[in-house]
Amino acid sequence: MKNASRAAEPRRLPPEERERSIVRGAVTLATESGLEALTVRAVAARVGVTPALVAHYRPVMESFVAEIFTTIVAAEREEVIASYDSDVDLRTNLLRLIETLLDDSRDDVAMVWVQSWALGARNEALGIRVRAEMDLWHSALEDLIARAIADDPAMQTDPAMQIDPDSSAWMLLAMVDGMSAHSLVHWAP
Repeated sequence: MKNASRAAEPRRLPPEERERSIVRGAVTLATESGLEALTVRAVAARVGVTPALVAHYRPVMESFVAEIFTTIVAAEREEVIASYDSDVDLRTNLLRLIETLLDDSRDDVAMVWVQSWALGARNEALGIRVRAEMDLWHSALEDLIARAIADDPAMQTDPAMQIDPDSSAWMLLAMVDGMSAHSLVHWAP
């Protein structure tokens, strides 16, 4: 007679598929509960495998947290930057970008960002990834702003419309980051 109380054995998967399932499980866990929820045991429970199997695929948890951070925020960056519409003026595009990033449906990614800044102070692998992702955001925004200036003769000649793409990108990021952090504690208009 079979013991019904015994947990089912994890299904054997090819290594590549098992690795993908562990990463997917970790991404889901991080977006639901934040980066600080990523432990070997928590990821194993999410995926339905033993902690030893997670540790086999990702032996250094600090590096795994950094990898999951990058997976989450890079996907958002690519999605948001891809939505830039070159047929619309810079102001409209930047307003759309800000509204998109501050949408309540993105609180999970905002939480990942906020936690990454705190955790990255002690997790060097994460700190490196955070800085790299911030640089990628800056570069993408700087490029979009520079292209909009190049496409608009008035922005090139009218002194009142002179914009420095580099500093504008940094200010935009700082504003969005601050407002995102505020929204997590429901302190934003």
